[in-house]
Amino acid sequence: MRVGADSSPLLSHGLPDAVVAYRAGRAIEARQLLADAAQVAERLPRGRHVLNVCVDRYQFTVGLAACLISGRVSLLPSSHAPEVIRQLARLAPGAFCLTDEESCGIDLPHCRYADCLGGKTSRRASMAHVPHIAHDQLAAIVFTSGSTGVPLPHEKRWGPLARCVREGASRLGLPGGRPHALIGTVPPQHMYGLESTVLLALQGGHCLTAERPFYPADICAAIATVPRPRALVTTPVHLRTLLAAGIELPPLDLLVSATAPLSRQLALEAEDRLNAHLIEIYGSTETGQIASRRTVESAAWRLWPGVRLKSIDGVAHAQGGHVEQWTRMCDVLEVTGEDEFLLHGRTADLVDVAGKRSSFGYLNAQLNAIPGVIDGVFFMRDRCDGGITGVSRLAAAVVAPGLSAPLVMQQLRQRIDPVFLPRPLLLIDRLPRDAMGKLPRRALQTLADGAHED
Repeated sequence: MRVGADSSPLLSHGLPDAVVAYRAGRAIEARQLLADAAQVAERLPRGRHVLNVCVDRYQFTVGLAACLISGRVSLLPSSHAPEVIRQLARLAPGAFCLTDEESCGIDLPHCRYADCLGGKTSRRASMAHVPHIAHDQLAAIVFTSGSTGVPLPHEKRWGPLARCVREGASRLGLPGGRPHALIGTVPPQHMYGLESTVLLALQGGHCLTAERPFYPADICAAIATVPRPRALVTTPVHLRTLLAAGIELPPLDLLVSATAPLSRQLALEAEDRLNAHLIEIYGSTETGQIASRRTVESAAWRLWPGVRLKSIDGVAHAQGGHVEQWTRMCDVLEVTGEDEFLLHGRTADLVDVAGKRSSFGYLNAQLNAIPGVIDGVFFMRDRCDGGITGVSRLAAAVVAPGLSAPLVMQQLRQRIDPVFLPRPLLLIDRLPRDAMGKLPRRALQTLADGAHED
């Protein structure tokens, strides 16, 4: 581990007794995290690639730190489905799974987190200095979500990862001020969760929380158990569910949302109910976080320091700051200033049916505006017609207790052109959203494949 201009510290907490995490409201100091990471690093199997599936956010962070200080690479796929794991094993032969659960069904060699701790603290674990990690060290391989197809791997090196969250802290109003407790409803294995609930704590001097609450009551309890100032790192789906729960919400000092754009109306309600400013983050697996906006004040996004956009062959690309090379964006972006842009949806969002054009964003907005619809989504269903594959049709899946499919279709006819009416329209109990609130294309296709059309 080099110390110098080509490396940076694992932690920015200046004192060994600085609080770096909370579990059930109990503070965990920086010295404890460093000691735990050193022990885990010494007791991990010999393989270089580690699938870190620890559910406890602190234990995930210890595993990540152990990999960094021992030169291992953390594998962070978007899914643990058997086929994804098979692809992972081909990508990284010798990979093993670090888990904090008693039983783990992942088809890789297992290493239990609890087995890596205990016994005498090693000499290395008791060292007072904070490890420095080389900027060019490969820290992780992350994967796209698969919402538009097959998940793809992307290598992440320590320097750009650390720089990204340090640069973003100023846009969140968190540059070197009072340490915030970060409560996350998102998993640390996702790029957004990794950056905003783990690396932001490590590199910004803040405190992560071990829990990953999902249900509204659990989110409120997690907020209430940590001291202020505190920030909730969440998604539009989780935030909408929290606000609709009808329970008393403890005050926050910051709300952070990502993975999909928020409406100004939802942002206003969130700020009012939780008594906190809401900041949205824009980014991608490929680039990491590159922009933010205060949703109640502006539709425009402001880029991270040093990051710039330009059009290449009519498609927006980002480069600069922590983004080392021109990287294609999967969204339609309109540059409105040197460091500002507007988001107009995904490049794959356009829908062309019978010569008429719309967008999934517009269709989804109309579907979810129907009274009684709790959640709904349009998607393009792949079909096989007459033995010819690749023929697609629009379908929709809707959560609308108390409504019938004909009634939903009747309401849609009042809102959209008939050529965009879905076939089939599926009424279901819940959409197959992943932990980030996203809808993988394969999961939607499976829903459609099991439907009986009229």
